[in-house]
Amino acid sequence: MADNAGSKISFFLVGLGIGALVGILFAPKSGEETREYLSQKADEGREYAQRKARELRERADDLMERSKTVAVRQKDSISAAVDAGREAYQKAKAQ
Repeated sequence: MADNAGSKISFFLVGLGIGALVGILFAPKSGEETREYLSQKADEGREYAQRKARELRERADDLMERSKTVAVRQKDSISAAVDAGREAYQKAKAQ
């Protein structure tokens, strides 16, 4: 899953770079306007990457919490089964 997210971010950044290059080559704007445009797009890309990283971190935290909950339930279930087996063994042994 981390590789998938990393590749998506990589594709986004490559697309951002290609878009910026094409924009520079075909833009009928002055140098100052072009620099401002590129700066704005770089800021948008950075904000997007930060937002996606935050979402991924939150999703990972959520998955960790769910995993912990499932592990605790499984542990309790196994403990109950072991206790029941021990009790059944003690009853069978007593007879």
